[in-house]
Amino acid sequence: MSSSRTLSLAGAAAVALALALSTAAPAQAASGRPDAPQEEAFSFAVIGDVPYGSAQFSRFPAMVSELNEQEDLRFVAHVGDIKAGSAQCTDEYFAAIKAQFDRFEAPLVYTPGDNEWVDCHRTNNGSYDPLERLDALRSVFFANPGTTLGANMPVTVPDAALPENVTFGVQRVAFSVLNVQGSNNSLQPWSGLGLTEPTTAQLDEVAARTAADVAQLERTFADATATNARAVVIMTQADMFDPFLLGAGAAEHPELVSGFLPIVEAIAEGSREFGGEVYLFNGDSHVFNDDAPLAAGSPWLAIYGQDEVDNLRRVTVEGAASSNEWLRVSVRSNSAGDENVLSWDRMPYTAS
Repeated sequence: MSSSRTLSLAGAAAVALALALSTAAPAQAASGRPDAPQEEAFSFAVIGDVPYGSAQFSRFPAMVSELNEQEDLRFVAHVGDIKAGSAQCTDEYFAAIKAQFDRFEAPLVYTPGDNEWVDCHRTNNGSYDPLERLDALRSVFFANPGTTLGANMPVTVPDAALPENVTFGVQRVAFSVLNVQGSNNSLQPWSGLGLTEPTTAQLDEVAARTAADVAQLERTFADATATNARAVVIMTQADMFDPFLLGAGAAEHPELVSGFLPIVEAIAEGSREFGGEVYLFNGDSHVFNDDAPLAAGSPWLAIYGQDEVDNLRRVTVEGAASSNEWLRVSVRSNSAGDENVLSWDRMPYTAS
């Protein structure tokens, strides 16, 4: 989400086996990070909404270097927004960020944010066709589907049309990374191109991507149940439970978040059926937050028309120009039991 926060209104058996293997077996990491024994704990990092602005862009190489010094990280996840909402969406900028992503010594899992394609229609972004910028992102960052950026870690791409959407498993934790966007999942009109309503091409893209997201979530939860996974971890850019949207009237105007409804429904239903711990990590709204967005008493239950979901925990990663931190996520060993599989700490960058 930009800083302006603009609002307007499968053999099934073969598939099951492949998914079970991808979740039950830990992924092999490269660059001096060998696969840990099944019983050992591990850590990964989550960052997002970075770099934001020229000063942070200048510091970004140091940030990457500092994360490279964390030798215990199994992988790093970037949950989108690689530039500020008012910055240009140029090929040169994408190439500069890709060069830094290539420096990561741990595998890097990246899901795009709205700032690098959805909102590129804005005049100050260069008045681009957002769908053209999405194609550009895919050609730059996802040219080798099934592998991560940085060090190579094999991942599964459930839908070839969305190479950015991946799943993988590490020590009985199922990960599902989805392209879900701010700006109401890209349903807001491209006003920078002089449009006041979504175009047919825009709506077609949203429908296809959302259907792929829902199908991936359904497979992730089904596989997690079949393989007795300890937890499911979902990562998106969009904050589908943004407190700002509550203040903007989402309770009275649920159309403000209508683009998220199928995703939230899939997460809620999958969480209930799975029954184990479910974690959602997102960026987008910039301010660190840790909550249970669909627990009893949450206003989001009425907005999304859901019954309560007590096993879903959501974390928003701190980001944007004033941010100087990353999130270390620790995963307990198999022998430690299944309660509170994940925990996290906010880690300040010390590099200048």
